[in-house]
Amino acid sequence: MATNLVVRNVDEDIALALKQRAAVHGRSAEAEHREILKDALQRPQRRPFSDVLASMPNVGKDADFDVRKS
Repeated sequence: MATNLVVRNVDEDIALALKQRAAVHGRSAEAEHREILKDALQRPQRRPFSDVLASMPNVGKDADFDVRKS
C-alpha cells in the first residue's frame, strides 16, 4: 500500500538540488525523491553464506590457526 509523505522545512538549496537532479534523470522532483528514498533505504540483496565463504582469500593452513597447545 502506498503512503503519502510530506517533508517540511527543506532548505531552498536542497530543494533546488533535488529539482536539478530530477531534470538530469528526466523525472519529476517527486519521482526523484522516491528514487532517492528507495536507494537509501532498500536493503541490498543478501548473499548466501557459502558465497561469502568462497570469496574469502586463502590466508594460511588450518594448523596456523590452531590455538590448542600440544
